[in-house]
This record gives sequence, structure tokens and C-alpha cells, in this order.
Amino acid sequence: MKTSTSDAASAADGAGTNSNEPPSFISESTGPSPHLSYCPPPYDNILSAIGNTPLVKLSKVIPTSLKCNLYAKCEFFNAGGSVKDRIGLRMIEAAEKAGRIQPGDTLIEPTSGNTGIGIALGAAVRGYKCIIVLPEKMSKEKVDVLKALGAQIVRTPTEAAWDAPDSHISIARKLQRETPNSHILDQYTNRDNPLAHYDGTANELLQQLNGKIDMIVAGAGTGGTISGIAAKVREHNPNVTIVGVDPVGSILAVPDSLNDPGRLQAYHVEGIGYDFIPGVLDRKLVDRWYKSNDVDSLVMMRRLIRDEGLLCGGSSGAAVSAAIEAASSLGEGQNCVVILPDSVRNYMTKALSDEWMINHDFVDGDVIKKKQYGSWWATKRVCDLELNTPLTISSGVKCKDAIALLKREGFDMVPVIDEEGDILGVVTEGRTLYVKYCYLLVQNY
Repeated sequence: MKTSTSDAASAADGAGTNSNEPPSFISESTGPSPHLSYCPPPYDNILSAIGNTPLVKLSKVIPTSLKCNLYAKCEFFNAGGSVKDRIGLRMIEAAEKAGRIQPGDTLIEPTSGNTGIGIALGAAVRGYKCIIVLPEKMSKEKVDVLKALGAQIVRTPTEAAWDAPDSHISIARKLQRETPNSHILDQYTNRDNPLAHYDGTANELLQQLNGKIDMIVAGAGTGGTISGIAAKVREHNPNVTIVGVDPVGSILAVPDSLNDPGRLQAYHVEGIGYDFIPGVLDRKLVDRWYKSNDVDSLVMMRRLIRDEGLLCGGSSGAAVSAAIEAASSLGEGQNCVVILPDSVRNYMTKALSDEWMINHDFVDGDVIKKKQYGSWWATKRVCDLELNTPLTISSGVKCKDAIALLKREGFDMVPVIDEEGDILGVVTEGRTLYVKYCYLLVQNY
């Protein structure tokens, strides 16, 4: 009788089940796993997976002339994918302990994205509502993660100065005034930001390297990471050198003359640099500053991914580029630590895309090789392109209809035209959602 394939599979399964013989692969076991020296017990929730990130020695991206050991603190192993998970959890826990917030309240935070994800993660687990306000420059991936965590998103103009009425900080404050039972934890001034690193990250580093740390290199955004780590490590090693990394266009570096080339110009790397000095940044703790640029930062990010297997973001590339230069002053046996703040998950459609890198001229001839033209359409005349009529909306369209249109078409923004068809400007999803949110607040009063 002919046996079917399914019968044969069942027979094979049955034979395996009834056999007393151990699986053949067991004979090749070498004993305990060489990969795990410690296996933590089950966690009550995912917030317990924040911290205790690995420290990895770099070997492929460093020049042969570098004498010291260069170690990368891989903060993208945190539960939400970045170093900012630490401060999100710390600020929430401190506010709970002080009786400032309780489940059901609304947490509002202005952010470049990662702190928002950290707070949204904590809010999801602890039972808070969450509104995140971030500039339009920040990646779509960050927005998608925030939405998936249940946060409401409000976008603000990238070009707005920090104290302008339409900046992410000003809009967050306005929302807080208008939203009942809402709170801004405020990463820019909240002392629990640097304390998360003073009590957590720094102690991990001291344990991982048995206290032998000669140099620490970290990018500065709010400044909480570099300030907290520097303060703690310096207590154990007064001679440690602290190096801050600040992108061209930002004004955090000291002396201020370092910020003059390209002062306040736009830059692509996210999560580091500001146009004001955050309250939690103690620049007295930083021995020297390096100014980073987009090309070196993003190409190094791609090298770290390709050569070291570290799936990190652009600010990590900035930090490692600076660390290689700064650590050239160290000798054999000395240790330099560089902080890798976040994951490439946030930049899948940006710096991880060859086409995006080429179109922005972020090429080095090795990791990213520039083609003669970045895109197939680059040499064509506009009149030769078969372009569809762009989607537009009339200035008389209601905000709710504009929001529905943007969601339906999957767009973040759309041009607004007058009765003659002339373009008046653009409306973005973030701004229309902000208008809608304010309207709902008024209706609920």
C-alpha cells in the first residue's frame, strides 16, 4: 500500500516519540553553554530589563595605531532600545514615590524620541496616559514605536528655537496647562536624569572593568548621561578623562568658540546636541569636547554595524569617531569607554538606507559607494518625468477631514492650496492632531 507524505511524517514523529534513544545532537554537546555565565530569573514586567547592558570590546573599526582598549557600552540592549529607558523609568519611579503622579494621569514629554519611548514604555506598563511632543525632524520609526506603545504624538517644526511658542518644549508646556491631571517629568531639568546614570550606568561600568576606566566618551543631548557617569566614575578615579561629543550646529561644547563653525545649522544625527544648555548638563565635569559631523557619524554607524555587528544608531557613530581620536593619547593597557545610545531600529528608512545615504552625500567610498547619480531620475528633466498630480487640500477643509485624509493616504504632510490653486503652505499630521486635541480639551471642560 502506498504511504502518503503526511502518513510518513506521522510515522516519523511516532518513531521519534516512542524511541528511548536520546536525540543524536546531544552527543556533540560541550557541556554548559559558553555564551551565558548568568541567567536572570523571570521578571515581573519588561521594565526590569532596563539596565545591565553589555560592554563590548571594539576591534574592527579601530586603527592599528590605537594602543588602548576601546569598549562600547551597548545601550540599545535596554528594553525600549536606548539609554533613555533608564531615565524614563527613573523619573516615573521618583514621581510615584513622591506622590506626584498616579495611574490614570497623563505624562507629557518634549523629546527627540528616545526619552519619549522610555516614558511611553513605562506609561504602558504602569497605567499612565502619554503624550509625546517631538520635532518633525525625528524619524518615522520613532513615531511608529511611540504610537504602538499607545502614546499620542504631537509634532513641532524642526526649525523652531527651543523657547519659541511652537517649539516642542513650549507646546508640551501648553498641553500640560490645558490637560487635567497631566505632568511633564522634564528630562532637561529633572535631577533623576543624571542620577539614573550616577546610580546605574556608571556603577555597571565600574563593575565591568573592575574600576579601571581611563577615559569615557559620550554624546551630549540633555547631558544627563555624560554628567551622571562622569560624576560617579570620577569619585573612584579622579584622573579619568571625560570627553563630550557635540554635533556641528549645536552649542553645548566648551569653549563656545568651538560652536562657531556651523553654529545653529541643521544636522541629521538625532538625539545629541541642542540650541540651549539643559539644566542637567554639568559642563564642568567634561574635560574636553569634540564636534562631530553627519558624514563621519553616519558612516561610522554603518561600519559599526557591518564590521562589529553592533546594530546602533547615528549618535553612536558620532561617539565612536570622537573616541578613536580622543583615545589616541592613551597607552597600552588603558581603557576607554564609549557610550552607544540607541538602536538602528530608529533609522531603518534613513541612515540604514544606502539610497538615503547617497542622496544626502554621506559616502566614504567603502561602506557607502557613491554611484554616478544617486537616483534613477537624477539626470532626467522634470518635464520628462511621468509624475502624478500631487495630493493637495483646500484651505477650507476641516481639521478632522485633513487628519482623516493624512491617515488614509499614509502621509505626514500635504500642501494646502487656495481657490486659485496657489500653494499657501503645508499642513502636517502633528499640527492638525494638536489642534484636534486642544479642541477636545475645550469640549470636555
